[in-house]
Amino acid sequence: MENVKQNTGGVNREYGKATAQRFTFVGLHLALVLFCAWLVFAGGFAYLGSLFGEQWQFADMTRAEILFGCAALYWLRHAITVLYLLQRAIDWSEVFGLLCFMAFFEIGLLVLGGGAFRDSVIPLGGLDVVAVVLLVVGSFFNTFSELQRKWWKKDASNKGKCYTEGLFKYSMHINYFGDSVLFTGWALFTVNFWTLLLPLSMAYSFVAFHIPALDSYLEDRYGEPFKRYAAKTKKFIPFIY
Repeated sequence: MENVKQNTGGVNREYGKATAQRFTFVGLHLALVLFCAWLVFAGGFAYLGSLFGEQWQFADMTRAEILFGCAALYWLRHAITVLYLLQRAIDWSEVFGLLCFMAFFEIGLLVLGGGAFRDSVIPLGGLDVVAVVLLVVGSFFNTFSELQRKWWKKDASNKGKCYTEGLFKYSMHINYFGDSVLFTGWALFTVNFWTLLLPLSMAYSFVAFHIPALDSYLEDRYGEPFKRYAAKTKKFIPFIY
């Protein structure tokens, strides 16, 4: 264990409570979601526009409300992950770095999809059904796979063993895949295909950066059992890659 790399891919892999970081992370993320609610439901977007002498408004309130719902659902999943599922330490740099990223996409997708830059309403249709399915399926893959691993690790007989069961049988990083699927659905609600660059860039980051770093850590930690698991299991997309 002395030789296991504890900081890989820009993430601290050490076990630790980091209570202050956890509650700050979840609390500030909640403040961000409440800010989105203020923009949509309390005239906040129009108020901000008035500060610049502009008339800002959401042309498509239905989509703005749906996109706020996406942010609220994501906060719930994030809170479960940080306060219950995540066992490793969280550094302050990770907290504030990810909060900046969350602010960028949660507010950005809301403003763009809510019609701040167009004058028309885009009726809900088949694409939105696809978006809902992807949002739900992605959330399930991410959170339920982590719950399965959490429950398995609570069994003392599994201490120190490499987890290869549940949804992780189909992909070594099914949780990362779930996030990519979730964000694809979220982006589709904007009806602006440029926003698909967000899940595409996330998937690329997972495959090119986070997964290799995490695999290196897990190989150091678990050795031969992890190598056997990696040899027979798809890395990211179940049944494909």
